[in-house]
Amino acid sequence: MIGTVKSRELRAARLLERTVDQVGVEERAARFRTRSVKTTAKAEGLRLAVSMCDLTTLEGKDTPGKVAQLCQRARSPMGGYLGPGEGWDVPPVAAVCVYPNRVADAKRALHGSPVKVAAVATGFPSGQTPLGPRLEETRQAVEEGADEIDIVINREALLTGDTGRVYDEIAAAKDACGPAHLKVILETGEIGSYDTVRRASLIAIEAGADFIKTSTGKVQPAATMPVTLVMLEAIRDTFDETGVRIGMKPAGGIRSAKEALHYLVMVNETLGPAWLDPALFRFGASALLTDLLMQIVKERLGVYPRPEDFGGS
Repeated sequence: MIGTVKSRELRAARLLERTVDQVGVEERAARFRTRSVKTTAKAEGLRLAVSMCDLTTLEGKDTPGKVAQLCQRARSPMGGYLGPGEGWDVPPVAAVCVYPNRVADAKRALHGSPVKVAAVATGFPSGQTPLGPRLEETRQAVEEGADEIDIVINREALLTGDTGRVYDEIAAAKDACGPAHLKVILETGEIGSYDTVRRASLIAIEAGADFIKTSTGKVQPAATMPVTLVMLEAIRDTFDETGVRIGMKPAGGIRSAKEALHYLVMVNETLGPAWLDPALFRFGASALLTDLLMQIVKERLGVYPRPEDFGGS
């Protein structure tokens, strides 16, 4: 056990020695925005992006009926669209994310489908509650049937240099998750530099994160391509050291299909095709789904449908 701890410390130290070149990261991210994805590859990319979407409702006015409606959209994104022809072959989305007390509603509504139920926990979105209640909230969500738990890191501890506490709290949350997958939200809009984003990514991975995620969606800026690239490179470096694949989820602010395709190109060129899978990459952007579906129809019929045909606006 001692040897394992020392090995982890040595690995973390090696990875943290690699500081982020701000200019280089921003230039590389900008190049991905210039890529053009055409014809068959575009059609495949649009459907893949749909399968990677996590739909979310995190409001005080959430009801069982509202959750059920979101779950129906998750199961059948094309819904009642009455476009000509059949066989649209649009997959369900990856997951629906709700508060812990709505997990049971989502599980009922998604019964028999492959769509996962995710729950936010640990004092989402601020994380400014005592650790005990945060962990109990996590256990409650798992007991209700959550497949995935989204937690927020302790930004106060991170920004004051108490990285040991950040690690310990994530590790405790991982233990509380039991069989559920753990997605760790860094809230990159609050933690500052790319070096801090890299450090937080590596701490979360070492502490047991199955996914690292940019944002809660409650803070701006949320997901950006440079920040996502920094996190992808932390995942790549960890994989090179350990052979372990960690998932990635940019969340908030990704609204267009074109931008989603640019993210997929970035993932493929940074991590490889193994990560082009909902098990390892997600979009946390509910508004994105509408534009993806509109683009799928446009590719097939040559005309745009209305956003409201898919529950958009």
